[in-house]
Amino acid sequence: QVQLVESGGGLVQPGGSLTLSCVGSGFTLDYFSVAWFRQAPGKEREGVICSRLGTGGFNVADSVKGRFTISRENSKNTFYLHMTDLKPEDTAVYYCARKVGRDCGLYPPPYDFWGQGTQVTVSS
Repeated sequence: QVQLVESGGGLVQPGGSLTLSCVGSGFTLDYFSVAWFRQAPGKEREGVICSRLGTGGFNVADSVKGRFTISRENSKNTFYLHMTDLKPEDTAVYYCARKVGRDCGLYPPPYDFWGQGTQVTVSS
């Protein structure tokens, strides 16, 4: 059974940093592209950053460019979202997801399995 489980969310002050983790089970992370999405209240789910299978390449949304990065630890079947210089507008529920194929994009439909989400709140 394929599962993705996020952790690491919480309350952080503006300008702070936070790292989210996503642990996969029931599949081997090496063979999939992965991504992080987020959804704020009243807004659509948006792609934040993704990591392509094998190449180490990634795509990142303009809104977080230079502040967020993604990394993998395939030996632990885990990938991470590293967030720095957090802003109140980064407040959202963050989701991890995986997809088949070498390309990665920041739109939800090709991603076939999702985590349950973890809340990130940026506030003083």
